[in-house]
Amino acid sequence: MLSSVEILILSIIQGVSEFLPVSSAAHLVLVSNYYSFTSQNLLIDICLHLGSLLAITFYFRKDFFDLIKNINFLIKILVGTIPIIPIGYIFYQTGLIDQLRNLEVIGWMTLVFAIVLYLSDKSKISKKINENFNNKSAIFIGIFQVISLIPGVSRSGITISSGRMLGFSRYDSAKISFFLSIPTLAAASILGIFNIYKEGSTELNFLAIIAVIFSFIFSYLTIALFLNFVKKFSLNVFVIYRIILSILILSVVYL
Repeated sequence: MLSSVEILILSIIQGVSEFLPVSSAAHLVLVSNYYSFTSQNLLIDICLHLGSLLAITFYFRKDFFDLIKNINFLIKILVGTIPIIPIGYIFYQTGLIDQLRNLEVIGWMTLVFAIVLYLSDKSKISKKINENFNNKSAIFIGIFQVISLIPGVSRSGITISSGRMLGFSRYDSAKISFFLSIPTLAAASILGIFNIYKEGSTELNFLAIIAVIFSFIFSYLTIALFLNFVKKFSLNVFVIYRIILSILILSVVYL
């Protein structure tokens, strides 16, 4: 039996971890395994992502309307999204995305990309989003975003890392990451809504609404707090967190 309490907990985890460089997918899998949640599946994950999509769209609503006026920037965001859409679809259709959702993969990816996050954050700031974010930058970050299909990598983490590699500030890298998440989350949400419709389950639809609402609330709060954080501090706290988490996960796997 599906539980609304489970959905609430998963919504909090999704809302908080989606926009932090810690991998929301990894945390959803870990918590669901630990508590033996029956409701943790790909459809619920996508509903949680829908809440995050609505939150980021609402938070950047003024910027979003500017994007519509500034068609060039909008095109760059879409260009950066091109790599992940077809590959993500293949991962989903072949079931590969489910096969990768295991503790061993999550543990190693959490560790490896903690190191990537640390090294990239050492890059000097040499570019500004309004002046230097071009199609080449968008494609570069978009290619790295594909890696985030593997649980433990973190879409936010890898896109912020690639932005820092290019010389953008933490704030600009985070902003680019957030904008790139909009079409990606939209595509995933559309696929999820279609599958929920095919499922035809009233209970699932009701819990999906709960997931969207709570995911929206916690996603919105996380976006606001994280953007303020990166203006003042480095990303080292997330690097340390990922390393500790990876050690705990790999200890469970191998010991």
